[in-house]
Amino acid sequence: MPATFPSSSTLAASDAVQDYRRRGWTVAETANGVCLITDEQIAAIELTGTLAAEVRRFLRANNLSGPVIEIPGAERREIHLVVGAAKATLAIEALRVAGAIVHTDGASIPLPPTRLSNGSANWAISPTEARWTPPVVAISAAVHAAAPARHRLTEVAC
Repeated sequence: MPATFPSSSTLAASDAVQDYRRRGWTVAETANGVCLITDEQIAAIELTGTLAAEVRRFLRANNLSGPVIEIPGAERREIHLVVGAAKATLAIEALRVAGAIVHTDGASIPLPPTRLSNGSANWAISPTEARWTPPVVAISAAVHAAAPARHRLTEVAC
């Protein structure tokens, strides 16, 4: 019987799973790679298009960047990993109003090196490069600062 050896992509996924679990993340191995399962410790905010680019610039300029996953496709898609979702109901609602997708409560997020239909998920900012995992309210503030004028508060209530 011929010997079989794990492929380099299998080894990379296995190493990634171990690293993610050391971070305390709940992950599931799939046929295509690895998925983060959101829970009370970690959630994810998905942004697309120009808003994603503006938010990334805002976070970088204010030294607030955390781990960001790039999802391949025709339109820019980024998923920001965050903490503190359980205590951020208003921030989460503001994110949704601005067009963000908020992944919480057991949602599955593709982690690098997961293969997707248009390519592989990649780290734009890996957890080892990020100085922290920001709270949801930091991403909400960045979205508020970067969102088109139609989503911004135009009057102050007294």
